Amino acid sequence: MNRKRCISLLLAMLLLSAIACAAFFTILQAGTGGAKHPLPILMYHHVVADGEEYNSMCVTESRLRADLQWLVEEGYQTVLPRELAAGELPKKPVLITFDDGYRSSYERVYPLLQEYGAKAALSIMVYMQDSSANEFVSWDMCREMEASGLVEIGSHAYRLHNLDGRGGALTPGGTNGVQRKPEETDEEFRLRVLDDLQISYDLIEENLGHAPTLFAYPYGITEPDAEEFIQELFPVTLITKPTDTVFRTADLSLGLHNLPRFNITMDSPPGVQLAPPLSTRFKTGVKVLLGMVS
Repeated sequence: MNRKRCISLLLAMLLLSAIACAAFFTILQAGTGGAKHPLPILMYHHVVADGEEYNSMCVTESRLRADLQWLVEEGYQTVLPRELAAGELPKKPVLITFDDGYRSSYERVYPLLQEYGAKAALSIMVYMQDSSANEFVSWDMCREMEASGLVEIGSHAYRLHNLDGRGGALTPGGTNGVQRKPEETDEEFRLRVLDDLQISYDLIEENLGHAPTLFAYPYGITEPDAEEFIQELFPVTLITKPTDTVFRTADLSLGLHNLPRFNITMDSPPGVQLAPPLSTRFKTGVKVLLGMVS
């Protein structure tokens, strides 16, 4: 074998080794979506008492306790949206969020946050506080939780979340949350959606004494015609993609808007979402390498 051929084979082997290393790194990173500055964001809704019936939007009190304990044992430190906006992050951060503003956030979640010294963001459907709905947290409860330093209140819109049909329901091809209706004029869209978001912002500022940092999209769905308006109002915005087969960890190097979340359920606790088995990470890594997952 001549010298030129040996050099060519050596270069080919080095190239293959580099590709293999890159592939292995991608596979190992699959659990965090390959994020350069990863921030896992956990999404909860309603918390029920142990023994009560639950659905895919609920977890029990004991499950939430177990989730918080797991996060502590794994070395995660909880953060709030305002800390994200200020760039104040620990080495291994996690953002815990609760959508809708159910009263269980005050009666069951808040005591557990106090017990563990954990922080969480609560995105409220502001119409519920404005109308004193019994099943949801009151402004007084919001003020008490925020005063503890453990809870930050954000917006989940005013009444665009399946209330009187203004924001629709989560239906394929339907109008959901901030999405624009077919044939809706600019003025109609402004009155129905943009004014609603401004009202939610103003009422939180009026009742809590500060402008909200966080907006969680109703149903997790964005709308191009509302994007600029929302991002000017809220430094941090959260989305969900229920059709995704691969959950993503938010990458803060890409900014603080449209951050994806892990939907936590009784069947899918943080340990499953944030520490998937190697086989799952391998499959995800292969998909990333093949361009099947962006």
